[in-house]
Parts: sequence; structure tokens; C-alpha cells
Amino acid sequence: MEMSDVLWIKIIGTIPAMLWVAFAVTVFFTLRGTLVQQMVPRLTAVRALGVEIELAAELLDRAQDESRATVTATARRTALGRLEHAADVLRGGKMLWVDDRPEGNAPLVELFRAVGMHVDVALSTEEATPLFRRRPYDVIISDLDRDGDRQAGIKMLRVLDQYGIDVPVVIYTGRFDPERGVDRRIFAATTAPVELVHYVIDLMERARLGPP
Repeated sequence: MEMSDVLWIKIIGTIPAMLWVAFAVTVFFTLRGTLVQQMVPRLTAVRALGVEIELAAELLDRAQDESRATVTATARRTALGRLEHAADVLRGGKMLWVDDRPEGNAPLVELFRAVGMHVDVALSTEEATPLFRRRPYDVIISDLDRDGDRQAGIKMLRVLDQYGIDVPVVIYTGRFDPERGVDRRIFAATTAPVELVHYVIDLMERARLGPP
């Protein structure tokens, strides 16, 4: 067999492989636009989710530093996990936070705003009253002591009753003693940021589901 015949046999033998390569290249360039369109939003969402969770963790840690409560690593992870999975529930929620020292709550206010909630801040019952009278809130967070009045938070509950405003109230304060009892109007009371996160998610889930 001559050299030219051997060469042609080798060339013919490589044609199927070349056809497969050409076919694969054609399919890749044909579907590339579709693949990119499908993958980029997912990658972007994952990246954004990572940033949100990272930010939430940082803000929760800052809030913990501001509070007097202790928290375990497990409780921290659980709260962050609920925040991640409750993103759709929290987004668009409306919160009113009443406290005469808002600087201590700044990390948590920022956290709830970061997950898409609208948060109004008032320094007193007098400031809060026109807000909750004209805007429907999903949850009100309040302290107890304001300007030397240890019953300021409780008195605000009576104002809510006076105007027939049925919004759940969570007491968040560094000096709450659960053994003294909880007013019937209070949904929950806590000194711990991670517990507050759970209560807000619970209330937003209830608000989204509506009355039974």
C-alpha cells in the first residue's frame, strides 16, 4: 500500500471525530445565549443572597453587642436561617419602632430595612400616635421606660386601645422582667435580638396568612 493510501485512510478515520467536534461547537454557540440568560440571574441571586446574609449576620452581631442578653452560636445560626427563608414574608412589611434611645436599636432597624421592611422610628407615644393612626402597621416594637416613666410603653397600649388599633406589639428592652407578668395587649417581650427576629418573622407570617 502506498503512502498516499495510508494517509487517506487516516484522514477518513478522523472524519467522524471531527464531525462530533463540529456538532458540539455548533450546539454550544446555538444554546450559549439561552444558557447565559438562565444562569446569570441564578448566579446573581446567589451572590445577592450571600451578601444579604453576610450583612444580616454583621448587623445581628452589632445588635447583640448593644444588648445585655447572651446568645448561643446555635441561636444565632437559627435566627439567620429564618431570616434567609423568610425573605418573601418580610419584604414589604411595615414596622413602627418606638424608643426614646433609638441609637441602641440602629443595627436591628437597619437589618429589618435590609430585608425589605419599611421601618418608622418614633421617640415617644406622642410621636407614634399620628403615625399608627394614619398608617397600617404589621408590628409595633416598643420599649417600656421613656424619659423616666417606667410605664410609658404600657400607657401606649392604652392609646392603641383608645383608637381601636389592633396591631401586635413586641416589647424590646434591656430591663424587662418576665416574672412581673405581661400585659394582655403585648404579643411578646424580650431582651435578646435573636428572639426579636423570631417574633417579627412569626408576626409577619401571621399577617401574610391573614385571619383564620
